[in-house]
Amino acid sequence: MNKPTIFGLISVAIVIISAFLPWLTIESKHLAFTGMNTAGSSFGEPGKLNIIVAVISGILFLVPGKWAARINLFVAAFLVAWTFRNFVLFSRCEMGECPERQIGLYLSVLFAIVAFVCVILSNGNNKKNVPAE
Repeated sequence: MNKPTIFGLISVAIVIISAFLPWLTIESKHLAFTGMNTAGSSFGEPGKLNIIVAVISGILFLVPGKWAARINLFVAAFLVAWTFRNFVLFSRCEMGECPERQIGLYLSVLFAIVAFVCVILSNGNNKKNVPAE
């Protein structure tokens, strides 16, 4: 495995873990939201899709071949778009009340971007390059 593949696997694992970390808190209502628990709001559970897409991307990091790298490019781009959408949706102010963003929201966006960069830097070959004789 090359370095971008290893860093990509680590980054999708952190995206999965960040779905269970606190994403934001609303102090006035004493609510704390994670990607998996948004009780008391109309956010749904966006962490489920984060986990599904991150697992698919992790599997595609392990599959050798150019076709897997190309599919993973799309999957990782979707992961970045979805996590950015969650960041914008969760961190907006409503009716004069701004929630306090927590570490899980930042980690999910940051490491989704890292996974996307690792897909771009990965050449699709998971075996060591041996010079031709």
